[in-house]
Order: sequence, then C-alpha cells, then structure tokens
Amino acid sequence: MSDVLKQFVMPSVNLFGPGAIQEVGNKLNDLEVKKTLIVTDEGLHKLGLSQQIANIITAAGIEVAIFPKAEPNPTDKNIEDGIAVYIAENCDSIVSLGGGSAHDAAKGIGIIASNGGRIHDYEGVDQTQNPLVPLVAINTTAGTASEMTRFTIITDTARKVKMAIVDKHVTPLVSINDPELMIGLPPALTAATGLDALTHAIEAFVSTNATPITDACGEKVLQLIPEFLPRAYANGADLEAREQMVYAQFLGGMAFNNASLGYVHAIAHQLGGFYNLPHGVCNAILLPHVCRFNLTARTERFAKIAELLGANIEGLSKRDAAEKAISVIEALAKDLNIPSGFRELGVKDEDIEILAKNAMLDVCAATNPRKATLEDIKQIITNAMGPVVVTANQNEAVTVS
Repeated sequence: MSDVLKQFVMPSVNLFGPGAIQEVGNKLNDLEVKKTLIVTDEGLHKLGLSQQIANIITAAGIEVAIFPKAEPNPTDKNIEDGIAVYIAENCDSIVSLGGGSAHDAAKGIGIIASNGGRIHDYEGVDQTQNPLVPLVAINTTAGTASEMTRFTIITDTARKVKMAIVDKHVTPLVSINDPELMIGLPPALTAATGLDALTHAIEAFVSTNATPITDACGEKVLQLIPEFLPRAYANGADLEAREQMVYAQFLGGMAFNNASLGYVHAIAHQLGGFYNLPHGVCNAILLPHVCRFNLTARTERFAKIAELLGANIEGLSKRDAAEKAISVIEALAKDLNIPSGFRELGVKDEDIEILAKNAMLDVCAATNPRKATLEDIKQIITNAMGPVVVTANQNEAVTVS
C-alpha cells in the first residue's frame, strides 16, 4: 500500500448485544457452509460453552467439529494440530470462540486451509494469495479485537518470536460480541484485556498512519474506558459495563486495524513469544514508557489523550497536558493491580538485547511516530523492568528502584 492511499478494513457483518450468539447458525447458513470447525481453548470447552455454540449451529442444519486446544499465545505447532483436525473432519469453515488466542489460532488454521504451506510463510504484510475459508468469530473478552481485525499473532517456537501476520485475507466475515459471555471473566483478565484495548486506541491515535476515521474510533475508546473498565473490574456482573467495554474494544480494533500500532506492541510481541507472557499485561506495563518516549513526536495528540481520559488540563502548556496523559494511564493501571514491571513476571536483564533486536523487526514498529535506535528500545524495556529486589542478608530484603 502506498503512503498516499488509505483504506478501512473490518468484517462485513458485526453483531452486538445480549443473546447475539443465537445468530451464529443463521450467519453460517448465509455463507452456505456444510461443516464448521469450532476453534476454542480448553477452559471454555470444559465450561461447556463450545458445546452450547455447537448446539446452536447443528440446530441450523450445519455439522460441527471442535478443536479445543487453542493455547494462550498460540504457536506454530498449535496451528499444525488444528489444520490436521480441519482436514480430517472435512470442514469447510471455522468458528472461533474465545479471546485473542482462539481467534488468532483460527485465523492461522484458516490461512493454511486456503493457502497451504506453513504458517511461517505468511509472516509480514499481505503474504497470502487466497482468501481465508469462511470465518465467524465469537468474542468472549473485551480487549484484543482479534474477532474483527486483519492481524494474526502466532509464536514461532524455534525462534521464540511472535510472528505478526497482517493480511487483508484474514479478516473474519462475521464478528459476534455478546456481553453475556463476558460476565464470568475474572478481574485480572478484565483489567489486562481492557488495557489492551486502551493501548490499541492510543497507539492508533498517535500512529503515522492515523486518519480522521481511525481518530474518531480511538477518541471514543478513550472516553469509554475510564468510566466502564473500572466498573467491569469491580463487578464482573455489571452488564452495562461489559457491553460498553465490548464497544470500546471493538472501536479500538477499528482504529488499529487501519492505522496500525507502535512500539508497545512491537516489544510486547517479543515478551509474549520469549516468555509466554499474557499480551494484555505486557501492553499495560509498556504503555506509559512508550508514551513517554513518543511524547515529543506527538505532544498535541497526547494533550488531547489526557483531555479525553478525563484529566483537567485547563491552563496547562501542551507539554504539561501531554504529561498528564501518562499520569492518568499509570494511575489506571495501578487501580487495576497491573504488575509494576517485568521483573515481577520473570523477565531477565540478560534477555533485553535480543528482545530489543526482535522488536525492531516487528511489523508494528513501522508506524510508531518516533523512530528508535536499538539503544532506545533497550532503554524502554529497561525502564519497564520495574524494581530490583536484592538480598542484603539472609533475614532482610531491600527493594531498589
């Protein structure tokens, strides 16, 4: 795509609201499929949700097979196992059920089903030749927006790197967001996925590829999340908060699916691939540090972000107002009990170099508003490592920032 030409990509049909899952059979019939593979994770399968969806689909006259082995941070091996089931069951379509991991696994399986080869062949931008097999994505978390994007993130187990596949052919045909499916999400997952959505909005808003359309989407996200994410975190049964977070994460997806992202995601992908860490938590930890790095390149936009997030910026200079945005982000993460840094999650200082080198190669780095050197990326990761705990003697521990 040229620097001048802009595009806006999303699924053709998107369903929202309580009870939306009841339409999955009808939507598959519209696609004229005969047998679909439900791709989900073990937890949702054990809860019986995959069987509930299967029953709706079979009632519509369509056969169903289930692949309940989508892993957090799905791997190349995961895709190989899934495509084996898809072929053995003679399926002609896919229904993804879950959060980002299930959707990414389903997209990866769909890529191989329609294009052949190995998933590694499609790393990068628009590497597929053929459209994906029909994919209907049923979402169960409010964060990744993978149910409506052209992004697929798969871990290459040999390199311990997350491969970013950004491809016009992997956008699902139909997305379904039923907030009733999110009632049972635990607070920690609610926080991590919600801050993932916030990261999408902010990175898209300051992206070099932003447009007035993606700005409009991002701005609404920044208004919704401060009100409804804390409510959903505090009370998972708050259906209004869950539904509003559905819209927030979907709008965030609309923004980054077209404006792309930046160094938060470029670095987070490496931490996820190297350490198998939860993506939303990595984003939440990195976000204020990358924002601080980007501040000089997008001062006006960060001042606007502060205002949209509810900060009082009256009488402040643009620079001081922009700094307020970072303060609000850090306060929100603290309220939601996000870890203080990566050391808490087991990340080692000796791995910073390779993490930074891989981040520089990630496709999401291309649209970051400020261009970084390798040393810059290493410094961002170092800043995000958090406090060091050293043992003074056998009976005393000292925390050093």
